[in-house]
Amino acid sequence: MTNAPNLVPLYAEIFLLIATSALLLIDMFLPAAKRSITYVLALLTLAGCALLTVGDFNAGTTVYTFHNMFVSDPMSQLLKLFSYGAVALTLIYSRAYATDRNMLSGNLGGEFYVLALFALLGQMIMISANNFLIIYLGLELMSLSLYALIALRRDNAKATEAAMKYFILGALASGFMLYGISMLYGASGTLDLGELRVALENGKTNGTIMVFGLVFLVAGLAFKLGVVPFHMWVPDVYQGSPTAVTLLLGGAPKLAAFAITLRLLGEGLLPMAHDWQQMLLVLAVMSLAIGNFTAIAQTNLKRMLAYSTIAQMGFVLLGLLSGTVDAPNNTLNAAGAATAYGASMYYVITYVFTTLGTFGVIMLLARNGFEAEELADFKGLGKRSPIFALVMTLFMFSLAGVPPLMGFMAKYSVLASVLATGQLWLTIAAVLFSLIGAFYYLRVVKMMWFDEPTDSNALVVHGDMRVVLALNGVFVLALGVMPESILAACASAITKTLAS
Repeated sequence: MTNAPNLVPLYAEIFLLIATSALLLIDMFLPAAKRSITYVLALLTLAGCALLTVGDFNAGTTVYTFHNMFVSDPMSQLLKLFSYGAVALTLIYSRAYATDRNMLSGNLGGEFYVLALFALLGQMIMISANNFLIIYLGLELMSLSLYALIALRRDNAKATEAAMKYFILGALASGFMLYGISMLYGASGTLDLGELRVALENGKTNGTIMVFGLVFLVAGLAFKLGVVPFHMWVPDVYQGSPTAVTLLLGGAPKLAAFAITLRLLGEGLLPMAHDWQQMLLVLAVMSLAIGNFTAIAQTNLKRMLAYSTIAQMGFVLLGLLSGTVDAPNNTLNAAGAATAYGASMYYVITYVFTTLGTFGVIMLLARNGFEAEELADFKGLGKRSPIFALVMTLFMFSLAGVPPLMGFMAKYSVLASVLATGQLWLTIAAVLFSLIGAFYYLRVVKMMWFDEPTDSNALVVHGDMRVVLALNGVFVLALGVMPESILAACASAITKTLAS
């Protein structure tokens, strides 16, 4: 009789699956007027997951289970905690918006919350996966939930079109990834990331097939990160989706995409670092250039933020390609990896929570029949609501990398790690592209404070959203002034994870 697998590292995932399934059943018997119960239960579910994860994070241990296919380590635990926070903020910001657009009505109105939690479950599996197939299963669980969420407003032609575009291109990217995985498996004989690394180090693989497999794998990862040239879906899907779903797309999934990219490239395929670092270099530079230049021409704020996302993910790739590798054995330089990967991890966390707040303000201004997604809709916000104009200013300054906000420290950390590798030209290029990107962020600030309002309607803000949005702004400011705690936590998590 074989030993039963250790389920302790999966307690959070098991709890989320059971709680979400129960939530779906409970919601079936709730009238539309009582949908707030589903909302509260969804937030309590996230709180329960956080309680189950925070104990493991405090212990700082690494545990493998299910024949090394699933790992619970400091990096996965930290990213999961931030994922819970990101989804919680999304649900809070989206509540009034979804209610006004009848996304929470009918017998299955709670499917918005249920699908959001199932997407989170997929992200958690991706974050802890140590096997190609587990990564793919988590990826598909997340993607299928997001496809359904985008098309949730079945009477909206834009949302339906966005869902079709994302589904078709997502299926193509999944095909790329699966094809790459099949080639890597054929060349190495294993799907386990640890065994793959050992096979590469011992020269027990077919080098030519491994390189071809790596190309397809990087293409699939680039699609999930939304970087050039696999970025075509990002602006159309961001603009066409209901803003509440755009927030789900642009938030927590980026944390999961970062996790699988680091596990696949920085762990399993580390001996091929010379190959994939060159690929990431090209993707990063193209994303910074095309993302920033194209964003300048946008008049739709959601579309502008989509191109901004492309550029921001370019910075994440800069951190990932800066993890130094010692020749001739292709082993990570521990100090360099902790700095570079930790900076990249801090950057993606910064991006997620700043973007959450930005879309929160967009939904704050929206009302039934009015989306507030054009740049002109933000004119004169400083006169209509100085407090929320100030909060939006903090988010725009953070995305632009203006000190002393969180985004400045994130950019500085990544640029320092790039400079430490001796790539001065790349550091200068990233700074120049950031200066170009600052224009379209500061344009929004100028419109809010110096232009006359075009909308005289009073802002209606629910109490929970008002408080959380203000706290989101304080969080971005405070962690820019005092970034040491999260930076140290990211670097420590990376160090412990790579050491295991």
